[in-house]
Amino acid sequence: MAAGDEDGLLSEDELVAMIFLLLIAGHETTVNLIGNCVLALLRHPDQLALLRRRPELRGAAVEEVLRYDGPVEMATWRFATESLDIGGTRVAAGDPVLVVLAAADRDPRRFVGPDRFDIARANNPHLAFGHGIHYCLGAQLARLEGQIALETLVRRSPSLALAVPPHRLRWRHSLTIRGLHELPVILTPPRRSG
Repeated sequence: MAAGDEDGLLSEDELVAMIFLLLIAGHETTVNLIGNCVLALLRHPDQLALLRRRPELRGAAVEEVLRYDGPVEMATWRFATESLDIGGTRVAAGDPVLVVLAAADRDPRRFVGPDRFDIARANNPHLAFGHGIHYCLGAQLARLEGQIALETLVRRSPSLALAVPPHRLRWRHSLTIRGLHELPVILTPPRRSG
């Protein structure tokens, strides 16, 4: 907001657009990050059991979900500023370029066992939040929200389970966002002693 006050660096419309982007885009992506995280753990009970034994892996679990089934499948459109060759394909100046983050994060040249969900993955430089000047402003907040949600859910519901068969889950139809319409789960509180 201060940038808008200093020499008119940002107009009022630009400030409103930035606030909209941070609130709406940040909310939508984080909701889907948490949902995708819970679903991945439920589909991989060995990894859920590992997380229960080693709750300190919650940060690594969030990072692995960001790589394995992140909430943003494609970066926003970019346009080539000059003609170039990318992977043997000619891209002319002005052509749109779509970067599929989901494909990059499953690249076997970069990740060992890219289709394996492994919350203890040691080397995980995914691109879920972009890179360079286009790196997500809310990355740290999204990570923290994901970790808190995951830790709380795992701790409070030791018998967490899907409430419907996996084939009944409905994914949103979107070119950029990957998330479910809903994730019905069974939450069982821990038994109280005494």
